Amino acid sequence: MVTQDPRQLAAAVRAACIQAALEGYERAQIAGLCQEGAWECAVDAMRMVDLKAILQDPAIAAAALQQQRDRGTAAA
Repeated sequence: MVTQDPRQLAAAVRAACIQAALEGYERAQIAGLCQEGAWECAVDAMRMVDLKAILQDPAIAAAALQQQRDRGTAAA
């Protein structure tokens, strides 16, 4: 289902990018990369976000946003 609300679509894309970056950075750090290398992995992860999937089902990215929020709450 494609959303008609551009704000929802933008929020879904942002959430997916943030989630991808966090996961990419974390994987790189676990693999032992330096901060610069981990940042490059995070950027690459954002580049690989499947925008087609978000356009077809923004709920996928909404779930990623909720995970991100939950993760932030757990860290606090």
